[in-house]
Amino acid sequence: MEENNEKKSKVIVEVIEFGPLKITGNFLIKDLQRNKEESPGEVRLCRCGKSANKPYCDESCKK
Repeated sequence: MEENNEKKSKVIVEVIEFGPLKITGNFLIKDLQRNKEESPGEVRLCRCGKSANKPYCDESCKK
């Protein structure tokens, strides 16, 4: 049943152990002023707080 739910999802959020959140699918990202939108298809969002490119992961947690 879990597999069927994944196939129906338009967005998948995956928690990577000791790493970022990987988000894939059809979604929008808006900036703070809500005037810029992106639809990248896949992003990795920082969870460790070390990224110089927040909210995106730059793999600083691996360094």
